[in-house]
Amino acid sequence: MRDYFVCVFVALSFACLGQAQQPATKKAADAGKPVEASARPDLKDIFESKVKTEWEALKNKDKKSYGELLADGYQGVEVDGTGERSKIQALNELAAGNVFNYTLWGFRVTPLGPDATFVIYEVTMQFPPKSALRYSRLYISELWVKRNGEWKELHYQETHVK
Repeated sequence: MRDYFVCVFVALSFACLGQAQQPATKKAADAGKPVEASARPDLKDIFESKVKTEWEALKNKDKKSYGELLADGYQGVEVDGTGERSKIQALNELAAGNVFNYTLWGFRVTPLGPDATFVIYEVTMQFPPKSALRYSRLYISELWVKRNGEWKELHYQETHVK
């Protein structure tokens, strides 16, 4: 009789354990997976627009527009190897920029929660006609956070692409 109860207990334990591992709904099963831009076109549109605004501000050396996109605590790392830039440093360097034109492509948007999103894209920058270097291609990753209801860029990282 004792063996019977042990067998029933073990069988019920495994049955309960199996049920606990099964997601209750498809939504619950997908909760841990990153949501790509194709699943959330509204986010893709939002961040493509923000990134375009960012690059227009860089191209036009528009300190006000660029500053409005950056969060307090912003850190940017560029390919020049000079280390991290704070928001103030990034804004002060804007006047020395030489982006003549640019092309953005390959957007991927991954929400990290309701108030954070990871954006990846590539940019091909064109420099003024008399520049020694005419083009540069970069792989960009940005972390955007929602602060007081507005999306702000908290971290920027660029990597040179050959």
